[in-house]
Amino acid sequence: MASSREIKRRIRSVKNVGQITRAMEMVAASKMRRAQRNVLATRPYADRMRDLIGEVTKRLVGGRKGTLLEVRPDTGKVALIVVTPDRGLSGSLTSNVLRRVGRFILEQQQLGRTVDTYAYGKKGRDFLARTGQNLQAEAIRLGDAPKLEQILGVATEALNRAQAGEYSEVYIIYSEFINTLVQRPTLKKLVPVDAPEDTGGASYDFNYEPDQEEVVAELLPRYVETQIYQAILESIASFYSAQMVAMRNATKSAKDLVRDLTLSFNKARQAAITKEVSEISTGANALAEG
Repeated sequence: MASSREIKRRIRSVKNVGQITRAMEMVAASKMRRAQRNVLATRPYADRMRDLIGEVTKRLVGGRKGTLLEVRPDTGKVALIVVTPDRGLSGSLTSNVLRRVGRFILEQQQLGRTVDTYAYGKKGRDFLARTGQNLQAEAIRLGDAPKLEQILGVATEALNRAQAGEYSEVYIIYSEFINTLVQRPTLKKLVPVDAPEDTGGASYDFNYEPDQEEVVAELLPRYVETQIYQAILESIASFYSAQMVAMRNATKSAKDLVRDLTLSFNKARQAAITKEVSEISTGANALAEG
């Protein structure tokens, strides 16, 4: 059994760790609420953009050739955009996303396809570089509330190469924010764009200037960029939710460990006192007999 001094030192260390995790939990909770507001604020815009794409593509008269709607022959190469946090201490959130990335790459390789990867976030970038994947572009340290302009570099690179016919498909993997306790690794196909189904709402007829094909060709990349931006915001909200829960569990574990160590400390102290009393008694008896 460890000495009472060692146990006391461990108790002090665990209490300090508990204070740190408690502070990190409070910070994560504050940032989580802000990230959730950002996600909820952008969802109506993304939904309206989806409705608009559905309305325009439904009335598309010309062909889809040369646009992101075109289903291209299999070129043997696909693109994968990976969205992860920049930091850790978020439980299994990052590992779940990276596990899904690894499974997707293996599935594509079994089909005889090459996967070019694009990374948002340091954790995903490091994983792709460490495992020797074809990393084409990256964007890290986007902050807690990134602007659309910050994500355009990587997104534009992938979309331009897809539109040029280099990729037959473009996918994105990110952590979808469901609620504070649930974040789900999600795989979504971005290109070719699946035109949203008719929602059954009011239908309008439009006059287009310039012509309809040019409007669609210009609008589709904006639609895909909005989906990528939404995925990044979902990932940020998921990260702070997972971190808050992880730090709360760590704080609870620290309290439980302090309680167990305090019990061990009391037992060790009681054993030491009993031993000292026994030695004093033995010595007194020896003097009396002498």
